[in-house]
Amino acid sequence: QVQLVESGGGSVQAEGSLRLSCVVSGYGYSSKCMAWFRQAAAKEREGVAEVYTDYGSTQYADFVTGRFTLSQGTDKNTTYLEMNSLKPEDTAMYYCAVAMSCWDLRERASGYWGQGTQVTVTS
Repeated sequence: QVQLVESGGGSVQAEGSLRLSCVVSGYGYSSKCMAWFRQAAAKEREGVAEVYTDYGSTQYADFVTGRFTLSQGTDKNTTYLEMNSLKPEDTAMYYCAVAMSCWDLRERASGYWGQGTQVTVTS
């Protein structure tokens, strides 16, 4: 059974920082994409950052480039999303996901998702 557990969300003032963590277990493929998405109230879910764990190659949405950093643990089953210079518009539920490819996650073609962790940024 695949499980993803996110943690690290909370409430922070604008320009503050938070660090989200995601641990995946039970996923039977060593080669995988792990990604973070977010969904604000009344908005569609959008991709934030993704990494192919074998290669360590990361990609970011334009709206977080330079502010967020995605890294992975040495076990390659954990990712960390370091979020700096947070803005009120970053307020959302943040979800971690895993699949064979990042395309699968972007297109919602397949993959597994966590329950999410809430991030609230106040002005």
